[in-house]
Amino acid sequence: MSSVFSKIIAGEIPSYKIAEDAYFFAFLDIFPMREGHVLVVPKKEIDKIFDVPDDILARWMVFAKPIAKAIEKAFPCNRCGISVIGLEVPHAHMHLVPIDSSDDLNFTRAKLKLSADELREIQQKILACL
Repeated sequence: MSSVFSKIIAGEIPSYKIAEDAYFFAFLDIFPMREGHVLVVPKKEIDKIFDVPDDILARWMVFAKPIAKAIEKAFPCNRCGISVIGLEVPHAHMHLVPIDSSDDLNFTRAKLKLSADELREIQQKILACL
């Protein structure tokens, strides 16, 4: 059975796409930690990050780097943090989150509830900075 991320990549579930290439797909987290929270996933469905083939794992950060820089430009923050937890969806993924402190990456905190209009506005802010 396909993961929710595979369904997003295939276009079966709508998303707020930020970037895509032959190996990766980046989109807004619809229940973000903070505005500007982006998920970056390999297109190949693999559960655990350290099971991702070395060549794809090496490309992952290179793909994510300009997105992280765009997040930093689009949203006032100290930096763009990165987290890989992998418990929510059995498909390897990284979280890119604008942060001011390590507590901004506390995944036990309540998530934001944003409207479709707010998500589209966030998407456009990041895209404008890419």
